[in-house]
Amino acid sequence: MSSSAPPRWLPRAPLVALVVVPALAVAATSATGRLAPVGLGSAVLLLAALGLLLGWRTTEDQPEREMWARLLLSGGLLGVGVLSTVAASLVPGLEQVGGLPLAVATALVFPPVYSGLLKWNRYSTSAADPNDVLNGSAGVLVAVAIGNVLVDDLGGPLAALPDWRLQPLLLAAASAVVCLGTVWVMTIIAALRSDVRMWLVAGALTAVSGGVALGLATADGAPLAAAAAVAVGLVPLALAAVRQPPRSTPQPADPADSTVGAVSIIAVATLTLAVAAATTPSWPAVVCAGLSAIASSLRLLVNVRDLSELAVSRREALTDELTSLPNRRAVLRRIEHLCATGTPFALGLVDLDKFKEVNDGLGHAAGDDLLRMIARRLEQTVPAGTLVGRLGGDEFAVIAPLTATATGEASGRLGTGLVERFAVPFQVAGLELHADLSIGLTVHEPGGHLPDGCATLLLRRADSALYDAKRTGASAVAWDAGRHVDTSGRLALVEELRAGMARGELVLHYQPQVAVRTGDVVGVEALVRWQHPTRGLLPPADFLPAAELHGLMGALTETVLVQAVTQAAAWRQEGRDLRVSVNLSVSNLLDRALPGRVAELLAAQGLPASSLVLEVTETVLMSDPESSLAVLDAIAALGIAVSIDDFGTGYASLSYLRQLPVTELKLDRSFTQDLLTDSRTDAIVSGTIDMAHRLGLRVVAEGVEQLATLQRLEALGCDESQGYLHSRPVPAAALTPAAPLLQPA
Repeated sequence: MSSSAPPRWLPRAPLVALVVVPALAVAATSATGRLAPVGLGSAVLLLAALGLLLGWRTTEDQPEREMWARLLLSGGLLGVGVLSTVAASLVPGLEQVGGLPLAVATALVFPPVYSGLLKWNRYSTSAADPNDVLNGSAGVLVAVAIGNVLVDDLGGPLAALPDWRLQPLLLAAASAVVCLGTVWVMTIIAALRSDVRMWLVAGALTAVSGGVALGLATADGAPLAAAAAVAVGLVPLALAAVRQPPRSTPQPADPADSTVGAVSIIAVATLTLAVAAATTPSWPAVVCAGLSAIASSLRLLVNVRDLSELAVSRREALTDELTSLPNRRAVLRRIEHLCATGTPFALGLVDLDKFKEVNDGLGHAAGDDLLRMIARRLEQTVPAGTLVGRLGGDEFAVIAPLTATATGEASGRLGTGLVERFAVPFQVAGLELHADLSIGLTVHEPGGHLPDGCATLLLRRADSALYDAKRTGASAVAWDAGRHVDTSGRLALVEELRAGMARGELVLHYQPQVAVRTGDVVGVEALVRWQHPTRGLLPPADFLPAAELHGLMGALTETVLVQAVTQAAAWRQEGRDLRVSVNLSVSNLLDRALPGRVAELLAAQGLPASSLVLEVTETVLMSDPESSLAVLDAIAALGIAVSIDDFGTGYASLSYLRQLPVTELKLDRSFTQDLLTDSRTDAIVSGTIDMAHRLGLRVVAEGVEQLATLQRLEALGCDESQGYLHSRPVPAAALTPAAPLLQPA
């Protein structure tokens, strides 16, 4: 803050002065034993100024507003008591009333003051329930009962007072003592962290001291002295009101805290009743002790209910709603506990393969049924004492404690047992479904001590092994420090990719496809790149595998399709009729809604379906032939060409080639690179081109880098060529209408 800027409290200084000056005037005039009219006027001005100050705090948008509203109500009641006491001292014949009005007011302000203090405390600690007025009221009642017993036994001036004067005095004193104790407990718990709290404590102590003085007063002039003490006690409260507290968040209260208080009060009330019964009991002592026990019993019943609900909510917070298994939070707690105790255990991450196909094909209800069945089978398969949890989606965790002598063998048996048990199909929606698993395993060795974040590190290792299992097609893979890298970088890359897609960081480069006989550019293949904000332009190999594993391929392909179709439409408006080819992944071919979205995109851009080619590899096709065939049939029905990419490197049989609605074959670069040096490769390429032409298919050769290779392809009748001989992938603006033949590389 600049030195020239005014303090934050300066605009409220006049209100503070309006509180301080009248309070001092009331105190000064009360010292004479009679309050002059100027003192009475000062008391009225004091209450008005304090009311304005507290009222201003109740209008501010800050978490303590409710507390200040309750203190405003309390101040008003206390002010009425002060004025009534002062007025009674000025009216002849009412002197015998003494401090009764102030005593009644002190007792009446207890509920709002006590609840306000607890509400305020809720924003700093969790030691009190903001709605726990029952315990406080019970404490006041038991204090009144004890006071009656002491007055009856000890006698003295208070014993001579009639009940209509004595009971309000005892009630006022008890209320003051309970508030005083509450404030001090809160102050000790908070360790005097806030000057606002200190001001409130000071104000409460001064005001309470006046109330206590009033309650114990018997001499002439004591009521006026008590009123003066209360008036002066309002000054620190005003100072507290002008201080801005730091913003904070309400903290949860623990019902166990108020349970201890309720039991203690019941015990004290019972003891008081026993003492009263052993002596000459007065009806106020018996009634107050009985009411105190009843109030605390009610509070105890409420606490029992709250504790029961808390137990249920805590259990639900650690339980997966769908499968009733422990959830991710419970799994993390279990791992951290085992790590802290040095217990050896195996951690397995279990992921279902092709679960999205079940949801898409049979509906989410069937998918949920399958997840519940898998949860039950996992529980039945693992050894006793093993925790099975669901991390989310179709991913589960298995935590199996191990013996200190055979950690590696036991973890291997765990993975093997899960794979064998899941070979048995599930009955879902009247169908038999096989749930194929990919499992990543890691082990916490006996006595092994990992750094803080043990759970995070072990989950990262298991995730790395799981990623390897999915990549290699293995059912279960154990983490190996020499083979598996830390997956934190990959996970960070995935999150960066997710954000980058939203920011439009994916860009397309286009590689020309050239007619072999004429050299004209007749089409392009759209190849995605990631313009990373710090790492520069990343090739697809750096991020597509992670995108496929983490379910981002659907959104990524949508982005590529939109950009590619939009660019093809722009070229068409320029008079350049170029086909644009886009690659599809496994996720895309399992998406039954893909053909509809592609049709909408073509219609929106005004691009004919014949200008789009969708490429799939043999490996992608064979991942799920039936689903892939259904999606490709729908795509072909739109008039969109379907191309088999990297033909000759997969495992598809010729029977699938006969069934698929294919328009184009793309020879893999491994054939074009060996075309001039290997006669067997030449024969395979020649036969493939001849077969494709007999089937009415177009043939595109990939990876063409030498002019001699292009000439041989022309001699074999290949239709189109694609490779560095013509052009590297380039942005759309750099693509030339024709692709001149370059010198051999």
